Amino acid sequence: MRLAFLGTPDFALPTLAALLEAGHEVAAVYSQPPAQRGRGRVLSPSPVHAFAAARGIEVRTPASLRPDEEIEAFAALELDTAVVVAFGRLLPVGIIDAPRLSSFNLHASLLPRWRGAAPIQRAIMAGDSTTGVCVMRMTAGLDEGPVLAAQAIPIAALDTAGTLHDRLAPLGAGLMVETLDHVSRGQAVETPQPEEGATYARKIRATEAPIRWRAPADAVDRKIRGLSPFPGAWFMVQTDRGPTRVKALLSRFEAGAGAPGEVIDGAFLIACGTGAVRILRAQREGRAPQDAAEFQRGFPLPPGTLLR
Repeated sequence: MRLAFLGTPDFALPTLAALLEAGHEVAAVYSQPPAQRGRGRVLSPSPVHAFAAARGIEVRTPASLRPDEEIEAFAALELDTAVVVAFGRLLPVGIIDAPRLSSFNLHASLLPRWRGAAPIQRAIMAGDSTTGVCVMRMTAGLDEGPVLAAQAIPIAALDTAGTLHDRLAPLGAGLMVETLDHVSRGQAVETPQPEEGATYARKIRATEAPIRWRAPADAVDRKIRGLSPFPGAWFMVQTDRGPTRVKALLSRFEAGAGAPGEVIDGAFLIACGTGAVRILRAQREGRAPQDAAEFQRGFPLPPGTLLR
């Protein structure tokens, strides 16, 4: 089919690559405008923009798709369909309905649970045992369209947002290719989403990143894993040179007792409001991530240290 692809981050890349591999004609790629990235804050294209441009595909990065001229330019592509994966902005109905066979979105949850911006992180932080990917036909509402296909996977005890992202992205790519094949043959079956069980995965805010050691250990563990690798849940350590911020990137919920925030053994076990978490991977400011043993060799936190 002749299609447009709308996506921005790394999560969208496997789907775009799979569509090209399957022989679909990608008439244009839409992505968010270049933004400042990395430590140097250099103005750079999004991952999808860079991937498409390297393959000679036309890339469009309008600040908004709502102006009439943008809708007209999209309609002028004369598309069979549009595929949307983590584009980063709500689409107006004029864009959604322009293709002959409508527009389809890949979403990283089992809808209607976790509609919205951060479904992978919120699933881990809520303690869900299962998540997955869905392909839905787009409507005006946020992630409310009927579902054409879904595939579930378990969330493992040591999954982070990063590892779950890397499992879901290729899974969704295959599901989208398969679904478009059914759409092109007129064999797709749509199932309306029930409102019962609908939840909203609001965008992750920086104010959520500090670890509150008075919380139960299972909640602290889920927060650490849900915010890893970005933005990273963090705590402060007081040193002779002043306070140092440390990101906890991987943890495991364990039994243990002590004052909240107290290091209670020599292997990075930290007491919480109830129970404890063992930090398995961490990162000091300005340093690379390290496994716990390597971190402790360079920045030891002996039993009795109180983290803030």
